[in-house]
Amino acid sequence: MKADDMFDGVTDIRDDLIGGAGKARKGGGRKWWLGAVAAVLAVAIAVGAFLRPGGGLTAYAVAQAQYPGQARQTDVGDISSLRPFFARSAQAFLTGTPGENRVYSPLNVYVALSMLAQITDGDSRGQILELLGSGGMDELRRQVSDLWNASYRDSKKAVTILASSLWMNKDVSFNQDTMDLLARDFYASSYRGEMGSKQFNEALQDWLNQQTGGLLKEQAGNIKMHPNIILALATTLYFKAPWMNEFSKERTAPQTFHTPAGDMEADFMNQINTKTCYWGEGFTAVRQSFEEGGAMWFLLPDEGVSPEELLDGGDGADFLFTVDKSQWDRQKFALVNQSIPKFDVADQFDLEDGLKALGVTDVYDPERADFTPMTADVDGPITLSMANHAARVVIDEEGCTAAAFTVEAVGGDAIPDDEVDFVLDRPFLFCITGDSGLPLFVGIVNNPAGN
Repeated sequence: MKADDMFDGVTDIRDDLIGGAGKARKGGGRKWWLGAVAAVLAVAIAVGAFLRPGGGLTAYAVAQAQYPGQARQTDVGDISSLRPFFARSAQAFLTGTPGENRVYSPLNVYVALSMLAQITDGDSRGQILELLGSGGMDELRRQVSDLWNASYRDSKKAVTILASSLWMNKDVSFNQDTMDLLARDFYASSYRGEMGSKQFNEALQDWLNQQTGGLLKEQAGNIKMHPNIILALATTLYFKAPWMNEFSKERTAPQTFHTPAGDMEADFMNQINTKTCYWGEGFTAVRQSFEEGGAMWFLLPDEGVSPEELLDGGDGADFLFTVDKSQWDRQKFALVNQSIPKFDVADQFDLEDGLKALGVTDVYDPERADFTPMTADVDGPITLSMANHAARVVIDEEGCTAAAFTVEAVGGDAIPDDEVDFVLDRPFLFCITGDSGLPLFVGIVNNPAGN
């Protein structure tokens, strides 16, 4: 990109969007247009200086996200309308591949689909809003803002950061009002370049790696745009936190884990704590708290019950996506002898089949997809050509690190009542929640050594 092009772009931005940040991605149909240079999204003044053309991301940057030192304290309030999405989407995206490890970030995909709704209209938008449990775009934008602020944390010990970006084809003009909303309400950084080029693809991959701490480098390397892509929406979620009570490395020892394919040996972390133990039809669950808030929930299916069965409605799904678990009526305070395997599980998959099963179909149909809020500068059908999700969760004696991206091409001091052995030596479910109780990551571990 030439310096003159960058200057022309950054001088055509609304001042009220300075510091906007966010990400999403969108894909289109065939490249049948001769469009003008893309309209830019937000002014490129980050800390009082223009972004200069150069290598890597800077060569394509129009505006860089500016995150607060600390997000405002936000109460997400009654999020009962979101529980159906969390439960239905987890069932759709985590099942169907028995015996394999699966990882999915409900919050990351929620934000990605919200951005997709912003660039669609008509039934295309209506299907997404229905899935997300929202009555309209104004309500959805407010909800995303509240979720972002309720989840955000950036301290010396703990990090939970959502990010979004727009990747624009330089040969297409975009609807400025829509682009402004994406930049302002989704905190979107924006980039413009030659879609499908090796350099632009590498810039997108670099951005994904930066936002996820390099945890998904292999998965990011699989993301490549083609020349016929009009706009790419990318969203990320990075999480890192130490346990409130670390596991002693001296107590970590090999133990048998019963995988669906047979027994294997894994390194198990061992700890004895007094804590609340929960149960329901088909499972037992415990919480492992993080030092600065939030927790990791482990759901151990009863003998003969699979993790997938727990997600198929019933008590398992209800418990998993109940934000305030103090309201769960089947719980007791106990001395819990925990044995939890260290694991590193990763996943990458296309969202298309799951989204269609969840009722989001029009965006894939050339005759029904409606992307008119995005652009009128394309002579031909525009469809969602990619919706790729990747996630990885790693736990050890010290804590947990996790990351996800989506790219759319478009306890007290009471006396224990009981003693419980909680040994995760067979396939189990886990859920990582933030301070607000929102499900950041959900997964199935069939093999703690990885696939």
